[in-house]
Amino acid sequence: MALNPEAEGFYGTPSYALHLAEVARSEGLEPREFGLRVMFFSGEPGASVPGVRDRIAEAFGARVVDCGSMGEGTPWMNVAGSAETPGMLCWQDIVHTEVCDPASARRVPYGSRGTPVYTHLERTSQPMIRLVSGDLALWSDAPPPCGRTYPHLPNGIFGRIDDMFTIRGENVYPSEIDAAPNTVAGYGGEHRIVITRASAMDELLLRVEPAADTEARGAEAIAAFRDRVARRVAAVLGLRAIVEIVPAGSIARTDFKARRVIDDREAFAALRARHGGGA
Repeated sequence: MALNPEAEGFYGTPSYALHLAEVARSEGLEPREFGLRVMFFSGEPGASVPGVRDRIAEAFGARVVDCGSMGEGTPWMNVAGSAETPGMLCWQDIVHTEVCDPASARRVPYGSRGTPVYTHLERTSQPMIRLVSGDLALWSDAPPPCGRTYPHLPNGIFGRIDDMFTIRGENVYPSEIDAAPNTVAGYGGEHRIVITRASAMDELLLRVEPAADTEARGAEAIAAFRDRVARRVAAVLGLRAIVEIVPAGSIARTDFKARRVIDDREAFAALRARHGGGA
């Protein structure tokens, strides 16, 4: 792995940064020794998800800044955090951001969820007027820590509207599930969400890797880890899921955007049979 000793900044997806840290450690390198001071992220949820954000900051010893918008909005990242404010500020000077109801395209009140809608204020070569992103966010007008007066997306981008699935009447987004294992001690860094739409409501299974040292402590430690994950999922989502612990390092890593949701009816049926349908 080649390192640039002069580089102090990084830009990529959260899953790539975590993959980079894992590969570095496997090669005997310490990510904190890379000398990165600030790391910018876009392309997928994660940098505003507390567990994911904290893992990146701890691994690299760097400030984590979430940012984004849409490729059609280039060259401006018109929603981004600041040194003092996590989440994303809607920098309204060049691109005006609204958060709107996906069905009506009407602006939702502050404190509500909707899809960001962008309008160019200065770009004349290819202006976008009320461009619907299809992403999901909650916006707020509460004063952010940095003192700026822009609207704020305190949780960043949750995900895509069409990523949502319904588990026993509850609307769930993958990023909400991602937050659960990332805050559990003994987590090995990867998981997969297995859903099925075979019936009226989706069903949920969660495959989770333990850390290598957790796995090495044997069946009792693995069972305790599984219970912690199941309790955390229940606390975050308010519903139960079947949790299966898979071998450490068995889930494929990626250099690109993580795709952690699998719609697999056969896998769900087999796992449900093994676990008796319980959490």
